[in-house]
Amino acid sequence: MSAASVLRLQIERTLEGRIPAALSPRQLTAYETASCGVPAVDDLLGGGLPVGAISEITGSESSGRTTLALSFLAQRTSERQVCAWVDVNDTLDPESAAANGVALSRLLWVRCADAGKTKDRKFEARLEQAIRAVDLILNASGFAAVVLDLGGTAKELASRIPLATWFKFRQAAQHGRASLLVLGRMPYGQSSSAVMVECAQERAEGNTTVLKSLRFTVRRERQRFAQSISGHRKPPASTWSASGSWDAARRA
Repeated sequence: MSAASVLRLQIERTLEGRIPAALSPRQLTAYETASCGVPAVDDLLGGGLPVGAISEITGSESSGRTTLALSFLAQRTSERQVCAWVDVNDTLDPESAAANGVALSRLLWVRCADAGKTKDRKFEARLEQAIRAVDLILNASGFAAVVLDLGGTAKELASRIPLATWFKFRQAAQHGRASLLVLGRMPYGQSSSAVMVECAQERAEGNTTVLKSLRFTVRRERQRFAQSISGHRKPPASTWSASGSWDAARRA
């Protein structure tokens, strides 16, 4: 027996009375899933995003992360479910949300403000407001989905959110059966996240003023819930398109 195996055995014997199977891998949790409204992504995740858990959608600007989140909310609000969007940097465009099928009458939009803080403190103040808002919304229950949009927040600042906060969000989401979607440039939830997907823009079609469609690549980076009863593993990446027509000059 190798030295590492002997050490592992000693640790497990020491902890077995207090923490059974301390070094054993955790089994995948079986969550209920809800459709993203994008068949390719639903197939990638074995049915959609988990209910009662944290999902992280990462990527750079124009990577498709917001479009994917809006598609998910469109599905939820079409089922007459109430959702919330906690907007740290006030970047959500309600017109785009409606164009993506979100029923705005069933969407709570929380717009964070700097509240007169100094330049150095205004971004921290917005993030603090957002964390408090998510905590209140999750614990209020009744919300099928909550989006925490950290997309425009500096990675150095968003990375300071304590692990205890993410653990509390995970517990509240599970209790209230809410899907918490975290949008960011990188994953922040660590072990509290059930799934993490990374989005990237593959190509855009249109001309200098009118954008006709976008094609995205979505890659599953982490998944801690069972994909299907059969246990069949889906491919790690997929592509999908968002069609429509946007007037770039008018939106600018």
